[in-house]
Amino acid sequence: MTVSLPGPRRAPGHRTRLTPLLRLLILTQLAFNVGFFAVLPFLSDHLGRAIGMAGWLVGLVLGLRTFSQQGLFVVGGALADRYGVRPVVLAGCALRVAGFAWLGYAEATGAVIGAVLLIGFAAALFSPAVESEVARQAVRWEEAGGGPRTRVLALFTVAGQAGAFAGPLLGALLLAVDFRTACLAGAGVFVLVLAGHALLLPQHLPGRRRTALRGGLRPLLRNRRFLALCCAYGAYLLAYNQLYLALPAEVERATGSQAPLAWLFALSSLLVVTTQLPVTRRVGDRLAVRRSMAAGLLLIAAGFAVVAAARPAGWTGTAGLLPAAAFVVLLTVGQMLVAPAARAWVPDLAEDGRLGLYTGALSSVSGLIVLAGSAATGTLLDAGLPAAVPWLVLAAVPAGAVALLPRRAA
Repeated sequence: MTVSLPGPRRAPGHRTRLTPLLRLLILTQLAFNVGFFAVLPFLSDHLGRAIGMAGWLVGLVLGLRTFSQQGLFVVGGALADRYGVRPVVLAGCALRVAGFAWLGYAEATGAVIGAVLLIGFAAALFSPAVESEVARQAVRWEEAGGGPRTRVLALFTVAGQAGAFAGPLLGALLLAVDFRTACLAGAGVFVLVLAGHALLLPQHLPGRRRTALRGGLRPLLRNRRFLALCCAYGAYLLAYNQLYLALPAEVERATGSQAPLAWLFALSSLLVVTTQLPVTRRVGDRLAVRRSMAAGLLLIAAGFAVVAAARPAGWTGTAGLLPAAAFVVLLTVGQMLVAPAARAWVPDLAEDGRLGLYTGALSSVSGLIVLAGSAATGTLLDAGLPAAVPWLVLAAVPAGAVALLPRRAA
């Protein structure tokens, strides 16, 4: 896995290889998402049709999984700082194997809840451990002259998106057998990841020291620049979450069906996979992390504004889908600038030795913002306001988040 590094002191076509550790961690992200998305997109249908759960109970189960994962990222990050990346990643993989296998055989409500909690907590262990180490290694790679750290983190994003794209395709094929087969296949992916990390992930990573669990939370809560980054990142995630809330409502209005959603989601995934690295090279590398995040947030705001401008016309059919498609494109390009920049910024704001804690906190705090903001967004969309107003309000969220960004990058 290589990344082109243009620059005046390098010969044309010169390429600097990523370290073996970075290649392992990036491929890990790909495998994680293949295994995860081979199962989870089909969970709600399985719970409703096969197990017969009521709609409210299906929503509760899905919400518990999200909380056990996103809400506990800060715990996994702190454990990675204390015990190291390797044991936390291995424990997370083992729990994910057990969780998927359990889910495949679970039929009672209590068993299903236990399985999804285990699946979520497994991700809360390995994801912040992997993400924080990728960020740390990206900084070391940058300091060694490899190129901007955002390029490594963009590649990490591409790997995750490729897994999110391939996983449902694999799951759809396996569902031709049954849901249990999809779960066991997902468990099998994590068995392979577990074995690979047991063999290849070093016991001790150079430059990483273990830090006590106690004493890290108070300085984090007093770190105004980091908390400002969390709030801005939470605004971005809330805007991105509209792919699953506001966009379906707009597609339904324009076409009378949600069938086009699949094509719009595929468009978003393919844009990330095919253009994330070029966007990072041509734009992200030329901008400081603050400017990159600001540009991305403004592009996302523009996506909402496009729909707001078109709504009074009341277009339907193919013409009615054009604003939605423009929204998806602008949102996705904005994501390409925001996500790598935010991850690249965390090492500069984190307390020494607590990068895992800060990486996990970024996800946990922003996840809480999304949880609260999603309820408000649902109310906004159902309030019977003039057609353009909800989209203008949503445009104001990422636009306003630009003002929250810390003034100094470090």
